[in-house]
Amino acid sequence: MNRTGSTDSKHSLDPASRIDHPAGMLSQPYHLYIERTDAARNMARYYALEISTTLFGDTCLTRRWGRIGFGGQTMAHHFADESDAVMMFLTLARQKRARGYRPRP
Repeated sequence: MNRTGSTDSKHSLDPASRIDHPAGMLSQPYHLYIERTDAARNMARYYALEISTTLFGDTCLTRRWGRIGFGGQTMAHHFADESDAVMMFLTLARQKRARGYRPRP
């Protein structure tokens, strides 16, 4: 491989090249798993949130919810900017906490 010429891409596989802030990397992990149980009402629910990156470099907020012990439902929201995903993450977490969801003891 000829390494003296210019590269045709902004991404290089050479270990010598250094990328300061690669696209598609989150600044920190975002994971939340909370539950809401009430034996008197036969209620046992869970709600999970996670922010990750897709193979295309987009930020994805994944929501999972349902009855504890079952598969439940999943919904994914795609964002171009991580801060928008974090805002929705925090909003949903506040809403669920107001409805009685708490971390597993």
